[in-house]
Amino acid sequence: MNYYNHNARQLFEQYESLSPQQVHQSWLSLMPQSGLACDIGAGTGRDARWLASLGWDVVAVEPSALRELAEQRTPSEPEPERSKTGSITWLDDSLPELKKLRALDQRFKLILMSAVWMHLPPVQHARAMRIVSELLAPGGLLVITLRQGPDEHGRFHPVSADEVIALAHERALILNKREQHPDSRRAGIDWDVLVFQLPDDGTGSLPLLRHIIVNDNKSASYKLGLLRVLIRIAEGAPGMVLRRDDHWVDIPFGLVGLYWIKTYLPLVLRHNLIQTPTANHIEQKGYGWAKANHFYSLQDISAYDLRIGACFDANVSARLIGAIRDACDNIRKMPANYITWPGQNRQVFECETRSFRHRTGPWQITRESLAQFGSFRIPTALWQTMGQYACWLEPAIFNEWIRLMQSWRAEYNLRVYDSVFQWIDASRDTSIARSRALRLQRTGAPLHCVWTEKTLRDDRFAIDHCFPWSRWLNNDLWNLMPATVKANSAKADKLPSAGLLQHSQQLIIDWWHQAYLQDPALQQQFFIEAESALPLLGGQGDAGRFDPADVFHAMQHQRARLKANQQLLEWNPR
Repeated sequence: MNYYNHNARQLFEQYESLSPQQVHQSWLSLMPQSGLACDIGAGTGRDARWLASLGWDVVAVEPSALRELAEQRTPSEPEPERSKTGSITWLDDSLPELKKLRALDQRFKLILMSAVWMHLPPVQHARAMRIVSELLAPGGLLVITLRQGPDEHGRFHPVSADEVIALAHERALILNKREQHPDSRRAGIDWDVLVFQLPDDGTGSLPLLRHIIVNDNKSASYKLGLLRVLIRIAEGAPGMVLRRDDHWVDIPFGLVGLYWIKTYLPLVLRHNLIQTPTANHIEQKGYGWAKANHFYSLQDISAYDLRIGACFDANVSARLIGAIRDACDNIRKMPANYITWPGQNRQVFECETRSFRHRTGPWQITRESLAQFGSFRIPTALWQTMGQYACWLEPAIFNEWIRLMQSWRAEYNLRVYDSVFQWIDASRDTSIARSRALRLQRTGAPLHCVWTEKTLRDDRFAIDHCFPWSRWLNNDLWNLMPATVKANSAKADKLPSAGLLQHSQQLIIDWWHQAYLQDPALQQQFFIEAESALPLLGGQGDAGRFDPADVFHAMQHQRARLKANQQLLEWNPR
């Protein structure tokens, strides 16, 4: 690493003098059209800019000083046959751990590791292959190039194409191409080019989830309820992760219990739809986890009230904490206990409950307070699949849930399900952001549209969900931006383009400072919400200690995640 830091500028010019089309000519025929790509060891960003010019959205991973030089270089013009470039987001991370990259919970259609593998000591090779293979999307390509020949600077370890192929086969990757060619400029240097592919759903996660949803025996809706809860958390609250490694992702058990309550409040308390064949709602019987003094006492609480960052007085706190405890106990004994790997008695999920005593007084929903209930463990590959395929999995869960309820009480009107299965936060709310914007106007502070830079006067403006509400149900303060009515209408349910978001960075951060970060209560809410919903922020420090630039950087990665997962259209007013 020191060699690259000390010689960054010289190496930058050397690498940039090579054409990426020429360097990667041997495997171009296998390249997919476009999608989400990751350039690990991106160096000067030469290949990342090339991929972006082909329409790819690229996460460029580089730990050395080359990254700082690369970020200053403008993206390449799009290829002639394409109307626009993809995006590039940079990440300071390194093999073999790739902790930050894995925290994005994203899988890539293309992973490029050009001239990287030989930097790793052989003892790290198996682990690196395991981690990188888990970052591939089903059907995705992994391209590895290996340098063979003398190394006058002592930078590299000996590498073998056969060893890399063997490691890839252990991870169920298919070798699509193997080729060796001489370096175009240096005698005595050769390059091995290896192209692997992950078969569709190579992790087995999608078949497992389909088995649980469709085939697993169900005496209640609890298995479906738990899957929906976990999918909602994986998609909407990735920042709540406590720990992760190669095999497991740990989240607060209290978060699972909280989302359980949010799921069953409308079903049981609002619409009286039974969730076990023996349930009797009038007598409050049929659910061992639903106690009269806990769950049933929350009749006056809306599911939207139970959001991350919400605070409750002593009376509500006691009831809510009791309801979460009851839910966690039921989840551990029932659905988590009986959801097993097909043909085995081994549980898919692991639970660890903890006892704690809450002193009488207010209570706030945070990652730390929810972790007091214990931890819930999800296989890492399954967690990634849940987050990535949430928009596909939820309808499958709903269809099976409806079929199950109809088998108990066929008289239910089918139209009621449309409202019952709307996620409980599905109430578009911009009131806080609008009130702060109006307050700024009254005090004479300038208010600008974050997308067009136009000054907003009087009350003729809109509050826009940066990431569209219709596609990602999120009312967090960081996601609400002042905009002209015209821009808000034109943007509609599209994502801001990568270039637009980058161009608007200072306007967005200035808005956050003016609207939220000078008020202690709103500042705390802002950072708690951001930590919950955005990747990379979790565990960095107490709420309120983040740099807003970190929140913006996490937003860039979430934008790429939403685009890849849901194939959303992009918008740019320019």
